[in-house]
Amino acid sequence: MNAASWSQLFLLYSWFGLAALVLFLILIARFYRQFSGEWTGSRFFIVPLVGFGIVAVRYATIDRIGGDLAADLLAGVSGLILLVLSARLYRQMTAGRRGFK
Repeated sequence: MNAASWSQLFLLYSWFGLAALVLFLILIARFYRQFSGEWTGSRFFIVPLVGFGIVAVRYATIDRIGGDLAADLLAGVSGLILLVLSARLYRQMTAGRRGFK
């Protein structure tokens, strides 16, 4: 295997770690929705998951990480969406709770 093949392998392998993290957030949102009855928007977490998947495939096909405007923008947008969704879920789950006494 040459250096580009290893780079592609590690890039795609790292996407699986990120996908596992996002899937874990989806499960948390679904669990909270089931037991609280509140809408959590767990289905919207699939959008950044797919976006990051497209970015990983794009970077793997061009044999470099970064430097591709379309993939860089999609990665930024996907990260921003994930950040907003995660912060929203956090605020929803912790609203009105002050901590342990």
